[in-house]
Amino acid sequence: MTMPFYVSPEQQMKDRADFARKNIARGRGVVVLQYDNGIVLVAENRSRALHKISEIYDRIAFAAVGRYNEFENLRLAGVRSADMQGYAYDRRDVTARALANLYAQVLGTIFSSVAEKPYEVELFVTEVGDSADDDQIYRLTYDGSVADEHGFAVMGGSADQIGSYLEQRYQAGQPLPAALGLALDALGHDGDGPRTLEANQLEVAVLDRGRTQKRKFRRLVGPALDRLLSAPNAPDTGAGPTSVPPSGEGSPEDS
Repeated sequence: MTMPFYVSPEQQMKDRADFARKNIARGRGVVVLQYDNGIVLVAENRSRALHKISEIYDRIAFAAVGRYNEFENLRLAGVRSADMQGYAYDRRDVTARALANLYAQVLGTIFSSVAEKPYEVELFVTEVGDSADDDQIYRLTYDGSVADEHGFAVMGGSADQIGSYLEQRYQAGQPLPAALGLALDALGHDGDGPRTLEANQLEVAVLDRGRTQKRKFRRLVGPALDRLLSAPNAPDTGAGPTSVPPSGEGSPEDS
């Protein structure tokens, strides 16, 4: 009778982490930045059908990199949980912190289970507050770890290079065109050499605290995105607050 092959728990966890990291590293990056009137989420995404950035609830957005079917299942679970919480109690009881804790439990349980492979995903859960100090940005990794980010955050295959670029150039309180331009420049410095990204290579959305509607999420597409990309604002221009173009110039997310 042959003895079963023994692998220590430490080696099992290392192998599972290496597996998840290797596959996540194949994806393009996602950047989240606070600007003067909210939070902008920017992803390099050439697909018009498969979204990396989505709305979860009134003030809450979701972004992900990695295996699409896995993070789409997590997104749907978050939408259902938020809807149930808001319906059973109050819409104000639905928070990014609670959703981040939910995702952390799911990812951590899957990662530590030997019966199934770890999820090959990283996530952002963001919530816009009444002021910049109230904004929340949570980054979750494949093993259920949660990081509370401030100002900006990056995930994806070249997160170290993009994050280093942002760390040297990010300034709090930038107008939206400047923040968007900085995000594009950072995504172009991902280790493949400086690249210029066009509007059709991007997926962009904002959580705009200046909107009067309960739903603060808006996708930026078409002419609205083109105008922001061509705006003359730069991080050091001192331009005043810039909000998202009025309704009808971008397509709101369907929930």
